[in-house]
Order: sequence, then C-alpha cells, then structure tokens
Amino acid sequence: MSSAYPEIYLVRHGQTEWSLSGRHTGRTDIPLTPAGEEAARKVADRLPVIDFAAVWSSPSQRAKNTCGLAGFGDVRIVKDDLAEWNYGAYEGVTTKEILAQRPGWQLFRDGCPNGETAADVGARADRIIAELREVNGPILIFSSSHFLRVFGARWLGLPPEDGTRFILDTTSISVLGYEHDLTEPVIRRWNQN
Repeated sequence: MSSAYPEIYLVRHGQTEWSLSGRHTGRTDIPLTPAGEEAARKVADRLPVIDFAAVWSSPSQRAKNTCGLAGFGDVRIVKDDLAEWNYGAYEGVTTKEILAQRPGWQLFRDGCPNGETAADVGARADRIIAELREVNGPILIFSSSHFLRVFGARWLGLPPEDGTRFILDTTSISVLGYEHDLTEPVIRRWNQN
C-alpha cells in the first residue's frame, strides 16, 4: 500500500575495507571497495522511479560515492548532520577489541570516549528530520549504518539508544513514511537488499 504522504528513502553506503572487517568507521574517510562500488551502481535499479524532491548525503566519500554511482551525484546536497557516529577513541577499532579492554561495552548505551553519545547522534538526526519535514516530497538520503539506525529510532519518536534494535547491511534500502497522517511516522521497509 502506498502512502499519500512523502516517503524518505535511506541508503547505507557501499562496502568499505573497514565495514568488511568490522572496524568502526566514523570520520575516517575511506573509499568503497570494488564490490562496494558495484553494489552502489545497482542501487538505482532497486529504487522505484520517483522524482525525488531532494537527495541528501553524508559528507563521507563512501556515502557521496555511493550516491554518485547510484546516479544521483549531480543533484546531491551534502548535509554535515548526516555524518556517521563520531567514534572518538574507538575509531578504527572493532567491537571485539573494545570489549577486551572494556567488558560489557555497548555503543548505543555507552557512546565513545572523546566521541559522541547516542544523544549527540540523536540531536543530529532530529535536525535532519525537522529539515526533511519542511520539504513536501520524497527525499533520498545516503549515510552510514549507526547514524541511520539512530535516525530510524528518532523517526518513530524512540530514544536514540533504541537504534541498537535496527540492523543495516551495506547498500541496503529502507523506507520511512506515515500511516494515516503526518502525526503517525512509521517504518515502511527496513534493510532491503
């Protein structure tokens, strides 16, 4: 069932060496792998034919390149608030390595030393949500996993920490929208490959 209200399409960037190895990639600007580039080229074929009112991207090259390879680079607007979680001291480190030093650590609950907390990321997500609700039309967004997970939680009015309950694969497509009216935000589809 399609909605009479605008839908928001979320695309996680393509594979990188660090997403493949599980290293936290916040602000380190690394490129897509050849497999990530190939998957990004196929994103447009997986989207419905829509005249998007806006196409927004994280400032990272992995998000911008996924956007460009998907065919939307010429209309892309970079939004700093779409940047991935700032992992601070945990940048480039795997969860397994963090847990060896800090047993019981959970990103969405504990945040990162010298980086962001879930509340910090949630505040950025809230600013993006406020902006997109001013646009009367469908929007396509390219960003990274942990930011988009918090974004999904905030879209529903959940605490940013509840982003832990959503998983996103590389080049997955998710769709946010509304049920009956603009006061009822919903997730229409999540993590489609």
